[in-house]
Amino acid sequence: MQIKRRGLLIILSSPSGAGKSTLSRRLMEWDPSIRFSVSATTRPPRPGEVDGREYHFLDRETFERMVDEGAFLEHAEVFGNLYGTPRAPVEAAIEEGNDILFDIDWQGGQQIRNSPLSEDVVSIFVLPPSIRALEARLRKRGQDPEEVIRARMSRSRDEISHWAEYDYVLVNDDLERCSTEVETIVSAERLRRRRRPGLTEFVRSLNREFEELMG
Repeated sequence: MQIKRRGLLIILSSPSGAGKSTLSRRLMEWDPSIRFSVSATTRPPRPGEVDGREYHFLDRETFERMVDEGAFLEHAEVFGNLYGTPRAPVEAAIEEGNDILFDIDWQGGQQIRNSPLSEDVVSIFVLPPSIRALEARLRKRGQDPEEVIRARMSRSRDEISHWAEYDYVLVNDDLERCSTEVETIVSAERLRRRRRPGLTEFVRSLNREFEELMG
């Protein structure tokens, strides 16, 4: 039986290169009903990126005005660019029982966990199997110059220091196993009693049946 529930805000974080983008993609392939939260950013589009699909690309003036208006659920500056999650579509989605996936860093995750939507959050942090493996993954991308790779490695140490703030912490040493662990977490969190307001009415209907049968 399908019981009405609130949607989840699934926060998936990791240092750059630890696999959160791949795990995010696989999670949405496992359940296509999970929606990816499209963030806004002031950084320029990379080759192949489309406005409204990967990001909402905004100029800094527009972004800062939206911050002042309280239009973001969370926002942060990373490597000189601003990133943020528009509030309205997220609130509407979880009220309708739709799960939203966030591929964000610890700063964004912290802001969402401290927001009025904190009860809807499930946070997962993904660790690399080793720092050498993390560096190798960044270099294998072939997208960033040396100075950017060094900056990302430096930032990774700070990101990893926030691992204990998350509900779940996984080590991505085996992609298949790690992906299955993420799916298991989501399945269990959907069944938490506090996220299933429809249970109250269902139990009331059971009590009405008792009254009818037992007079």
